[in-house]
Amino acid sequence: MSQIEELQGRITAAMERIGSGVEALAAREPEPSEPDPEVLEQLEEEKLANAQLQERLRNIKARHAAQIEQLTNDLAEQTQAMARLDMDLQRLRQAGEQLRESNAALRKANEEGVGEPHLINKAMLAELEALRAAQAADAAESSAVLSRLEPLLAAAAAAVEEEDA
Repeated sequence: MSQIEELQGRITAAMERIGSGVEALAAREPEPSEPDPEVLEQLEEEKLANAQLQERLRNIKARHAAQIEQLTNDLAEQTQAMARLDMDLQRLRQAGEQLRESNAALRKANEEGVGEPHLINKAMLAELEALRAAQAADAAESSAVLSRLEPLLAAAAAAVEEEDA
């Protein structure tokens, strides 16, 4: 039993030392003071600057999203214009081939002294189709050039407006 009493005494002494240490720490801890007004002012300035930067970032993202959308639309238009140009050039090649075939048949008939009216009509139709195809190819090419120039002109106009502002 003496060991139990001895351990109990040691525990009690340790508890008293812990209590006095806690009291000493509590006495050393300074009372919370009022924040420095200068630090609060700097904090508010930083918050304002952060909010302004976030707003600028949102504006930049919105402007870039609009530019990306515009570029996507321009690319789609240019792709369509190039597809039309390609189709019209194919049509022009076919019409040219038909015209060459008709003219060859017409020459052959003239060499044989046989004037075939249907060959003349066929040659004229092939020539008309070649002219239409050439006109369509020219229009498609002009459209392709315009679809490429329009975004450049719009960007140049926007740059001039930004300089004037």
